[in-house]
Amino acid sequence: MEAADGQILSIQTFPSPNPDVSLFLITYFADGLKVKGMLAKPAAYEPTDGFLYLRGGIKNVGKVRPARIAQFASEGFTVFAPFYRGNQGGEGEEDFGGEDRMDAFAAYRLLKGLPGIQDVHIFGFSRGGVMALLTALEFPDAASMVTWAGVSDMALTYVEREDLRRMMKRVIGGTPVKYPNRYEYRTPLYELECLKVPALIIHGAKDDNVSPEHSYRLEKRLNELGKPVESWYFGDYTHFFPPATNRKVVADLTKWMKSHSGK
Repeated sequence: MEAADGQILSIQTFPSPNPDVSLFLITYFADGLKVKGMLAKPAAYEPTDGFLYLRGGIKNVGKVRPARIAQFASEGFTVFAPFYRGNQGGEGEEDFGGEDRMDAFAAYRLLKGLPGIQDVHIFGFSRGGVMALLTALEFPDAASMVTWAGVSDMALTYVEREDLRRMMKRVIGGTPVKYPNRYEYRTPLYELECLKVPALIIHGAKDDNVSPEHSYRLEKRLNELGKPVESWYFGDYTHFFPPATNRKVVADLTKWMKSHSGK
């Protein structure tokens, strides 16, 4: 009998950078594949909310960092961060917002099925912004969604990032001009009328990795549709915020998430 999406197949402890947070390497089932991810939870108590952390990058660029998910777990969440298919021993091949979205969907189901978890919040950073939007569209019962420096338009990424074009043509199968449908499939902006989840957008105005135009387009479309959205723009920052500011934004966004729990 085949495992169900989100079913945990194996779990092993992982050294934690924070004594108050326990870390685990997880193998779980997603779309017929064994995919890897990392689970973080406060060691002292069982939190009531889950936090789906959707990383950016591709393959070894933008890998899940234990310290980062431990940082979110220390705010009182059980955090799960899928590595996406084909990474760190997982089966399959990552395809940049294509079928690897199923890894995020299965990860949501994994979190939702953990003992004691009530609400699940969705968080995406950089390319993970697309994954977060796609997951929020798939699961209208999610409590909230945050996109930080997030991609919202895959064709815009192709235009802006000359250094990524070779990879995108290889992974997606061509250019946005030749295969617009493949880029539209990876662009949640076209489906936002179906979004039911309250959204928070965070972006640095000097971001050259993912331009703030991605967030401006997302915010504009959500406002046009009358969807609940809040935006925090930071005029002095790029793709990565200074450590002190980063900690403050993490505290603020998790507080925002908690304000949407139990609704």
